[in-house]
Amino acid sequence: MFQKKRNTFHGGVHPYEGKELSKDKPIVKAQPGNLLYYAVSQHIGAPAVPIVQKGDHVKAGQKIAEAGGFVSAPVYASVSGTVKGIEKKVSAAGSPVDCIVVENDGLYEKETFEECPHWEKLDADTIRNKIKEAGIVGMGGAGFPTHVKVSPKDPSAIDHILVNGAECEPYLTSDYRRMLEEPEKVIGGLKIMLHMFPKAKGIIAVEDNKPKAIQKLKEVLGNDPDIKVNSMKTKYPEGAERQLIYANTGRYINSKMLPADAGCIVHNVDTVYSICEAVRQGKPLIQRLVTVTGDAITEPGNYLVRIGTSFAELIEAAGGFLQDPEKIIAGGPMMGKAIYDLNIPVTKSASAILCMTKDEVSEYEPSNCIRCGRCVEVCPGRVMPNKLATLAEQGDLEEFQKLNGMECCECGCCSYVCPAKRHLTQTIAGTRKAILANRKK
Repeated sequence: MFQKKRNTFHGGVHPYEGKELSKDKPIVKAQPGNLLYYAVSQHIGAPAVPIVQKGDHVKAGQKIAEAGGFVSAPVYASVSGTVKGIEKKVSAAGSPVDCIVVENDGLYEKETFEECPHWEKLDADTIRNKIKEAGIVGMGGAGFPTHVKVSPKDPSAIDHILVNGAECEPYLTSDYRRMLEEPEKVIGGLKIMLHMFPKAKGIIAVEDNKPKAIQKLKEVLGNDPDIKVNSMKTKYPEGAERQLIYANTGRYINSKMLPADAGCIVHNVDTVYSICEAVRQGKPLIQRLVTVTGDAITEPGNYLVRIGTSFAELIEAAGGFLQDPEKIIAGGPMMGKAIYDLNIPVTKSASAILCMTKDEVSEYEPSNCIRCGRCVEVCPGRVMPNKLATLAEQGDLEEFQKLNGMECCECGCCSYVCPAKRHLTQTIAGTRKAILANRKK
C-alpha cells in the first residue's frame, strides 16, 4: 500500500531558485570535440579497469573499461575513433583521475545494441545484470553503481521505489526537462524497477514548483494503480535521500542506515531513464543531460552531451561566456564544487555547470558565532551545526561524534543562513571525511 505522504520535512531553506534561466529551454544536443576523456573512476567504488590499448579503434557504445569489482561500473566510448592512451585529468572534485583518451573520427559508428521488446519476461537477476553491464550509476550526483543499489539483502522487504524528481538544487533544470519531454521513458524505467520488486509501489516525487511536469507525468500514467506522482513542498533540500523518503513515506533513516532498511530504493530521474534505455534497447550509458546556466552564460539551457566531452566544449555549445565569470561551479550553488579548470571531462554524475559573474561568497569574511540558532533551526539532520563546526575546528572528533556530527548530509543550509558567514558545512564535511577515513583504516 501507498504510505500517507507528509509532503515535506523538518528544517530546510528557500534559496533563490534561478531556474527561470533554463527551465523553458528544450533539450539540445551538444556536439563533442576532437578528443574525449573517459575517467575510469566516475562512480563510488573501485575504478574501472581499461581493456583497450593505444591505437585501438573503438565505436560508440563499445566497452573500454571493465568494472573493477562489485561496487564499480564499466565505461563505454561515446564516439567512434582511435584510442590515444591514458592521461591524468583534473576531476570536478579537484583531484587527478586517469582517463582513457579517444580521438573522435567524426563518423559516430555505433555498436549494435540488442533490443528487448518483451522485457517483462525477464527475471530480476537478468535485469540487474543488464543494468550492471550498461554502466549505470546514480546520476543525481553521488554516482553509486545502480546494480548494487538494486541488490538489497532482502528484496522482499522493498515496498517503495521512489523516483527523485524534486531537483531542489537552485538553477538545475535537466531533470525537469527530462520529465517534461520524455516522461514515457522515466515511467518506463520505474516500471522495470517495479517488475524487479513485485511487492513495491512506485512514487515519482516532484516539487510543486514544477506543475507542468507533474501534469505531464499524470497524463502519461493514467490510472496506473501501482504508481503515484506526489507533489512535494518546494524547499531545499527536498531531494536529499533521507528527506525525500520521509516526505513521501513518513519513514526515517539515519547515517547508519540504507534506504533499503526502510523498505525503499531511490533513483534519480535520469537514472531510471537510463535503466529504461539499457533494459529495453540494450543501450549502455554514454551520454547524459547537463544544465549549463548562470548569468555569465550566453545561452543557458539543457544540453544532451556525450560523456567524455570537456566542460570547456560544453560551455562553448551554450554560446560561451556572455561575461567573464568570477565563479564556476560543477553542480548547483548549494552542494556543487567550485572549479578552477574547464578542461574537466563530463562524467556520468555531472549534472550542471553554473557560471556566475559575481562570487558573492568571497565578498564576506567569516566572523564569530553570534549564537542566533538559525543554523539549528534549518538543519534537516536535526543537529547543531554551530557546535559541530567549533568541535571540528578544535579537532575534538570524539565529542563531534557524540553530538551526531555524522548525521550531517552536507546540504549547505547552515552556511546559507549563517549571519556570521561561518564556513559551517565545509568545516563539518572535512571532519566527517576524516572520521570515515579513520574507520576504513
